Amino acid sequence: MAMTMHLDIVSAEEGIFSGTVHEVYAPSKSGELGIFPRHAQLLSQLVPGEVRVKAEGHSEMLHFFVSGGMLEVQPHVVTVLADTAIRAKDLDEAQALEAKQRAEEAMGNREAEADYARAQAELIQAEAQLRMIKNIRSITRG
Repeated sequence: MAMTMHLDIVSAEEGIFSGTVHEVYAPSKSGELGIFPRHAQLLSQLVPGEVRVKAEGHSEMLHFFVSGGMLEVQPHVVTVLADTAIRAKDLDEAQALEAKQRAEEAMGNREAEADYARAQAELIQAEAQLRMIKNIRSITRG
């Protein structure tokens, strides 16, 4: 019998996923983390990007976008506490492109340092969403 662990992906708005999984890949400040059952305890800051999950009963990886947050790992439980979490199927490419364009324009209008920092964060998030959409497309085509 394959070893498993429990995964919860939650955002401020709602729980996105809760279930039994075999592996989890998450974007952290130090690079992508691969988490497997009985992993050492870990607490890591997440950056905008893709969380990939090999869930029990699914032949394909499940994909989720997180805008940042925290990852907590216990030997048999993994928790993703995301600022924002979106199922891959719910990502909107046109919306991400529009957000990217707005952020780039806002960065060009350096009226206030806080506005620039916010625009920069929005740009990073939009670019991460677009990368994820592109990656998923290449997986489904290949």
